[in-house]
Amino acid sequence: MPLAQGRRGGGMNYWPGFVDALSTMLLVFIFLLSVFMLAQFFLSREVSGKDTALASLNRRIEELTSMLSLERTQKGEADTKVATLSATLAASEEEQRKLRAAADQQTSDAGVADVRVAAANSALASEQQVSAQALAQVDALNQQIIALRKQLAAIQEALDASETSNKDSQEKIADLGERLNVALAQKVQELSRYRSDFFGRLRQILGSRPDIHVVGDRFVFDSSVLFDSAKAEINPAGRQSLDTLADAVKDLERQIPPEIPWILRIDGHTDSKAVTGGPFKSNWDLSAARAIAVVQYLISKGVEPTRLAAAGFGEFQPIDAGTDDAALARNRRIELKLTER
Repeated sequence: MPLAQGRRGGGMNYWPGFVDALSTMLLVFIFLLSVFMLAQFFLSREVSGKDTALASLNRRIEELTSMLSLERTQKGEADTKVATLSATLAASEEEQRKLRAAADQQTSDAGVADVRVAAANSALASEQQVSAQALAQVDALNQQIIALRKQLAAIQEALDASETSNKDSQEKIADLGERLNVALAQKVQELSRYRSDFFGRLRQILGSRPDIHVVGDRFVFDSSVLFDSAKAEINPAGRQSLDTLADAVKDLERQIPPEIPWILRIDGHTDSKAVTGGPFKSNWDLSAARAIAVVQYLISKGVEPTRLAAAGFGEFQPIDAGTDDAALARNRRIELKLTER
């Protein structure tokens, strides 16, 4: 104070005004610094919220990408998830618009925040690029779904064509089966006619001998006509009968068309008495040996071997269930049967 007074006494003193001006400048600086700090605080909050939104958006995009990858095998849910992704992207763009508006507002309120706003814009541009990539992925998935639908349509067309072809094939097979059955029936009828003619001719040739007769569709020789008791060698009288039979069979070969698969089956039968002694161990052996002997004799007379067959039945196919001598004699027989091969 004395110094101030001394200075006032010596002339005009500028120091109080300078101090006042300096104080005013300091207050203004402090105020500006406070405003800057407040602006930086609010801008930091905005940027922090924006980063959180970006992280949330990135998580959503990852989730949507995972969901879209699953949609490749689940076509039915693809459209719904794509719509969800589109809605999320629209919300993201709305958030971007709000962030830009907020950044513009902060720019107008505080010029010092230009750098922060530029960084936020860069982040937003990056976010837009991610969103564009997500949209590109969505478009690619849509293209894949369209291609998959086309493939499914092509497969369905192929299945329809296969079913149509299969139906036509089944109809052709059924028609062929019917034709085959008709042809077989005709062949059977033709063979029956030839069988009737053959047996009729045998009756005319052999006459009405009591030891040779017709039973159903078979021509039956008593074994005594061809063989001696318990033997399988054809006797002279039997050779004469078989010579006549051979001529009839050869005529039959010339008459029946070659496409009809026929054979003359020679069946040997015995009575129920057991074979004792001799070369045969059982009636099976004796009946088979007699049938084979007849076949071999017919072959020696010029009958085609492919039209002959021999079978032995032993005593197990009797035509008379009796046990007297007459029944046993009827069961000892050689049967001729004209049949299909």
